[in-house]
Amino acid sequence: MANAVYKIPPVGEILTFENREEYIEKGLEWSLFTARSIKDELWYKTSHYQGKVKLVGFQVYSNGFNTIVVEFEDGSLSCIHPAYLKEMQSNSFGKELLSGTVYETAIEITKDTIEALVEEIVPEKASKPKEKKSKKEKKPKLALPEDKVHFTAKIKEFTVKMNHFTGEEDEVILLEDVQIIGESELFIGDAWCAYSKTLKKLELEEHDRIEFDGKIVDKKFNKEILYKINNPSKLKKEVD
Repeated sequence: MANAVYKIPPVGEILTFENREEYIEKGLEWSLFTARSIKDELWYKTSHYQGKVKLVGFQVYSNGFNTIVVEFEDGSLSCIHPAYLKEMQSNSFGKELLSGTVYETAIEITKDTIEALVEEIVPEKASKPKEKKSKKEKKPKLALPEDKVHFTAKIKEFTVKMNHFTGEEDEVILLEDVQIIGESELFIGDAWCAYSKTLKKLELEEHDRIEFDGKIVDKKFNKEILYKINNPSKLKKEVD
């Protein structure tokens, strides 16, 4: 059938991308694009079809397996393995499919084979609903002050974070026991900040406690550390 695209509709809950940053992180994890060439649309190729699709989310199964959910131009959805979608992005993949020079011995993809695959995957996913639910639990958002405030915090770890715009790693500090003190006291918990030249002058070590002024914003380091402190100043290392 000309232009036929056999699809595996997603069954159950789709995990959508929380923001642009998570979209980029997952795309890099699946090797669908590079940090210097972020793609909002990707190729979807079969022996009878070539077109662009968008990533709308993914589904996670009990063994940690991810399947990507893509959206076609007509709005329909389909699941696809990340490695297979990655292969579709290569120029040779499309040429070989359309010329009929490869996959001659592959199993024919039909509606029956797709339905069998869905039946194989869905029970495994449905058997562990609690695991999926716990994965979606999120920390409650805090009402952050808009102005600079005074903080106390403890150095947890020195690490790096990929800068998706430069393609390089930036030095950062992970903080714990972060607390706003003064008129509007608020316990933050974990946060992160850039390891600036000003901070390096203090010759900090892990477990050191510090005081400083700064502005806290809603920008996550990962799914556990949700807040970033910008431009820390008036830094002071506490001495036991």
